Amino acid sequence: MKDAVFYPKLLAVLRKKGYSKQDLQGDLLAGIIVGIVALPLAIAFAIASGVSPEKGLITAVVAGFIISFLGGSRVQIGGPTGAFIVIVVGIIEKYGFDGLIISTILAGIILILFGLFRLGAVLKFIPYPLIVGFTSGIALIIFSSQVKDIFGLEMQNVPSEFIPKWAAYFNNFDKINYFALAIGLSTILITIYTKKILKRIPGSIIAILVMTALVSILKLPVATIETVFGEIPDKISLQMPAFDWSQLVNYLQPALTIAMLGAIESLLSAVVADGMISSNHRSNTELIAQGIANVVTPFFGGIPATGAIARTATNVKNGGRTPVAGMVHAIVLLLIMLFLGKWAKLIPLSCLAGILVVVAYNMSEMRSFVSILRGSRYDVMVLITTFLLTVLFDLTIAIEIGLVLAALLFMERMSKMSKISTIQENEDLVENYRDLPKGINVYEINGPFFFAAAKAYRETLVNLEFGTKITIIRMRNVPFIDSTGMHNFKDVIGELKQKHIRVILSGVRKEVYDELEKARVVFMVGKANVFDNFPDAMKHAYNMLIEMEHHRAPATS
Repeated sequence: MKDAVFYPKLLAVLRKKGYSKQDLQGDLLAGIIVGIVALPLAIAFAIASGVSPEKGLITAVVAGFIISFLGGSRVQIGGPTGAFIVIVVGIIEKYGFDGLIISTILAGIILILFGLFRLGAVLKFIPYPLIVGFTSGIALIIFSSQVKDIFGLEMQNVPSEFIPKWAAYFNNFDKINYFALAIGLSTILITIYTKKILKRIPGSIIAILVMTALVSILKLPVATIETVFGEIPDKISLQMPAFDWSQLVNYLQPALTIAMLGAIESLLSAVVADGMISSNHRSNTELIAQGIANVVTPFFGGIPATGAIARTATNVKNGGRTPVAGMVHAIVLLLIMLFLGKWAKLIPLSCLAGILVVVAYNMSEMRSFVSILRGSRYDVMVLITTFLLTVLFDLTIAIEIGLVLAALLFMERMSKMSKISTIQENEDLVENYRDLPKGINVYEINGPFFFAAAKAYRETLVNLEFGTKITIIRMRNVPFIDSTGMHNFKDVIGELKQKHIRVILSGVRKEVYDELEKARVVFMVGKANVFDNFPDAMKHAYNMLIEMEHHRAPATS
C-alpha cells in the first residue's frame, strides 16, 4: 500500500501497530489542548478574513476532522490559517461570500487532482525564497489588518490596499481608544511570556480569559464579538451557495491560489511534523484529504482550510502521535461551540487583535528573510519581488510572478553552468592529446542540453575553425537533452555534414542515447560513430582521418 495514491495514515497506523491505551491517553490530552489553542485562532482568523466568528469554528471542526481522518500525516492539525486571510478578504470584496464558497470548493477539487496526479513531490520544489517572500508579506498584511482593533479606532471603512490603509490609520490616530490599546498590548505580553512559565496552558487562552473578565466586570468601553457580530450560533447546518455557471471562469484564479497556498502550507507543516516525530507523511494522500475537506466544509458555511504548523507542533509537543488527536481537537471545538458560545461572544476584539499580532510575528520568517538577503542575488530578487507584490498588489499575482521569476532565474543560472569547451580550454585534453593531428577538433558539452543553452552550443559548434575534418563531441556530462536542444543539435549536425565534417559522439549516457535515437540523430551521425568512452572515439577518429587522407592521396599526386 506504500505506493497507493490515497492511503490515509489513520488506516496505516491501525493496521500496522494497532491502537493502545497509551496512544489514546496521549491523543486525548493533546487533542484537548490543541482544541483550546485553536479556539481563539479560529475566531480571530474568521474575523480578520471578514466573516463572522462561527465560520472559523465551523472550519476548524469540519475541515479539522476530515484532514485528520483522511490525511497522510500522523499528527497534522487542519483548520483556518493566517495565510488565507489575505485571499479570503480579497475574494469576499470582489465576489461576496457565495463567491468564496464556490472558489473554496473548486480549490478542493484542484487539490484532489494534485493528489491523484501525484504532484505532492513536485510541490516540494517550490523555491524557499518565494515561500518566505509571500509568507512574510502575508504576516505584514495580517499585522496591518489588526491595527484598527488593537488601537480601538472607530473607522467605518478601512481601505483594503496597503498604503491607503496606513494613510487612513494615520488620519485616525487621534481617536485611539486607550482601553482597547491596553487590552491589546497586555494580550501580546501575556501570550508571549506565559509560555515560559506554563508549558501546557496556551498564553492566548489565559489572555482571553483575563481580558474578557476585565471587560465584563469593569464594563470597559471596547468592541467585543457580541457588539459587532451578535450571538455566536450554537449549531452547524448545511448551506447551499447560489451558483452562477456563467461566472465559473472568474472563480478559477482565486481557486487556484487557494489550492496552491493550501498545498504548500499543508505539505510544509507535514514535513515539519515528520522531523518532530521521525515519521514520513504521504504527500498525495494529504493533498487529497485537504481537497476533500475544502470541498465539504463550505457547504457548512466554512472558509478555506489547510494544515496549521503552529497547532500541529502543539499537538506533537503535548503527546499526540496518531490522527486521533486531530479528530479529538475537532470534537472539543464542536463542544465549545455548542455549549460555550454564549461566553465566547464577550471576547474583546482588541484581545483577538493582540493574538493575531503574535501570529503575524511568528509567521514573518524574520530570521529566514534576513538570511536570504545575505545570500545569492537571484534568491534576493525572488524574495523581494514576491514580498512586495504580496503586500502592495495581490497574493495571486505574487505567487504567479514569483514562480515565473524563480524559474527564469534558475534557467539563467543553469545556462551559465552549462558550457561547451574546446580542447584548448580543457587542461586534461591538452595534456593527454597535445599531439592531436590537424583536422580533428574535440568539444566537450558540460551540463544539460536544454533550450536556455542550446543556442550558445549551436553557435560554438557551427563556427569551427577552417580545416576541421572530424569533430568529436564529448557528452559524458550531459544529463538530459530537451526538444529545443535536440532541434538545435540536429541543425548543427546537418550543417557540419554540409561542410563535409564528420561527427563522432563520445560518452553518451543511455537515457540521452535513447532520446537521440528517437530523434534520428544517431541515424544522422551513424551508429558506428557513437561511443561509450573517449579513448575509443579518439581511436576511431585517427583511423577515420588516415582513411580520409588515403583517399585524398591519388588526387593530390
